[in-house]
Amino acid sequence: MYETSSLKEKFKLFTMILIPILVTQLGIFLMNFFDTVMSGQAGAADLAGVAIGSSLWVPVLTAINGILLAITPIIAQITGAGKNHLVSNKIQQSIYLAIALGLIVIIVGGLALNPILSLMDLEPEVHHIAKYYLISLGVGIIPLFIYSTLRNFMDALGQTRISMMIILISLPINIIFNYIFIFGKLGIPQFGGIGAGIATALTYWIVCIIALIVTKKVSPFRSYHVLSDWAFPKIKTWGEQLKIGTPIGFAMFFETSIFSAVTILMSVYSTYTIAAHQAAMNFASLLYMIPLSVGMALTIPIGFEIGAKRFKEARTYAYIGISGSIFIAILNGAILYVLRGPVSTLYNSNPEVIELTTQFITFAIFYQVADAFGAPIQGVLRGYKDVNITLIIALVSYWLIGLPTGWLLANYTSLEPFGYWVGITVGLSCGAIALFWRMFVLHKKYRDLKENPSV
Repeated sequence: MYETSSLKEKFKLFTMILIPILVTQLGIFLMNFFDTVMSGQAGAADLAGVAIGSSLWVPVLTAINGILLAITPIIAQITGAGKNHLVSNKIQQSIYLAIALGLIVIIVGGLALNPILSLMDLEPEVHHIAKYYLISLGVGIIPLFIYSTLRNFMDALGQTRISMMIILISLPINIIFNYIFIFGKLGIPQFGGIGAGIATALTYWIVCIIALIVTKKVSPFRSYHVLSDWAFPKIKTWGEQLKIGTPIGFAMFFETSIFSAVTILMSVYSTYTIAAHQAAMNFASLLYMIPLSVGMALTIPIGFEIGAKRFKEARTYAYIGISGSIFIAILNGAILYVLRGPVSTLYNSNPEVIELTTQFITFAIFYQVADAFGAPIQGVLRGYKDVNITLIIALVSYWLIGLPTGWLLANYTSLEPFGYWVGITVGLSCGAIALFWRMFVLHKKYRDLKENPSV
């Protein structure tokens, strides 16, 4: 990261940060995308099983990643203030925290998996695939969290191209593993949807090992000596990250878990409906990587400028990102509308699944617009370390407004399963409006502050 003086320089720097993050997020998501698509080719039950498994895993993954994401504004503000000597200890403690969180997820997940799946009205084959997909995936949880910590460290320094290269290397590896384990190649048994979990876990190990090597050997990361002279775990240092990361994690959990809750509520419908819902949600989520990446990119320069107490520059970066989100909202809606038919055929060859998927994607056009506004603003607020209000907004808009609205529409109108998607749109729209209001209030608060070290 470096200081910029003109709008042109800011736009150039923001673009340099954003594009690798976008490619990285697309790469990470494409692992799940190919899990879903390739499982769907194995059968509708495999697609539905992976859908249920993903609906349980993704909110947990998102929540933990939110906690780990807190290290990005922490490091950005430290380097912006010129206190680079503090970086090594912060990252080491974050790695310890990542391992501890991974162990907690494995233990709690192991105890809760059977009871949760038993509560769902799933067909036996779908139940079996969902269960062992998650168990297989669990083997890679700890290395995934370690990788996420190191990636956030790299991104905080503005070196987003490095994490992009790691994912670009690992994505084809994941596809090859999927092909081997889902369809049974090279003498490996055919695991179907469960094989997607095995493939993804192996890929998590690979990206973790690559990230460790890069951190140790590649400049500028090696100059911080993150993997040398390890300090003992310090709960107090964990507390600083948890103070910022927990609200981020829970806000992201509340947003993603509403989609998972909808998938679970849809378990009363046919396997074809579950499969179509998952297929449409999977493709819509792929497009969501664009506004999500804008938000992640905004956190870095805004955190850097706030650390240096250049509040006017931080506001400028925010406006650059928000104006871009307007274009993204239009672009995503157009892509969904034009490709809703062809995309549906990628996931499954069954005519009924294809028809239902096309209808779900049509509803997705509307909630994508709200998401395209909300995600970048969340990134702005993270750059300011203003995270508690985001948690409240997420809880109210998604769970107290969106989900109840969807349930009422699904159960008391002719919309049926599509009613849940209307409810999601309502919740996301309320959240986007509230987030914009919070950003406006925050900018007004900083506007009158003098930009000097005594502020």
